[in-house]
Amino acid sequence: MATIVFAIAAYLIGSLSFAVIVSRMFGLPDPHSYGSGNPGATNVLRTGRKLAAALTLAGDTAKGALAVILARHFAAYYGVGVAGISLVALAVFLGHVYPLFFRFKGGKGVATALGILCALNLWLGLATLASWLVVVLFFRMVSLASIIAAVFAPFYTAWLFGTASPLLPGVLAIALLLVYRHKENIRRLLAGKESRIGANKPGSA
Repeated sequence: MATIVFAIAAYLIGSLSFAVIVSRMFGLPDPHSYGSGNPGATNVLRTGRKLAAALTLAGDTAKGALAVILARHFAAYYGVGVAGISLVALAVFLGHVYPLFFRFKGGKGVATALGILCALNLWLGLATLASWLVVVLFFRMVSLASIIAAVFAPFYTAWLFGTASPLLPGVLAIALLLVYRHKENIRRLLAGKESRIGANKPGSA
């Protein structure tokens, strides 16, 4: 029962879409209404408000970490095991992707996933972040970096904790869902039409 309560609380934390919250604070348009329509830091940055984008990134990362940290802190008191913490990690990610408070229209979850992984294990988070940075540096594609980092995250989890770790199913589910949320990016990547960092889109000034 306690595990279910923890998971529901994590989902509600994840449902706090900071792209929407921060945009309202700054008087900006709803991030669903422009650019990619994705409520995330990258889309908020399209408004030219760097502080708003930074706060969105920080909030989305922090909420993923917070849910897992709270679960880890109180798990022993309520008999919630490692499998329960893994479920909490997945629940907060689902909250971000399908937020209850914003018509289930959430972001792709890259920042939230990073917060989750760092809270599960700092080395796991740093290894995944390093993979993301390497791909960005070589290919200058955020989407490709996010997809590859997601693919590597379960392997890092298995390497650090073993293939029998109860954390592995949660991390694997998050990785698969994150890749799925990038399906449009994958289509553009296969078609050679995905934009690179610093490159103007066709028709842009």
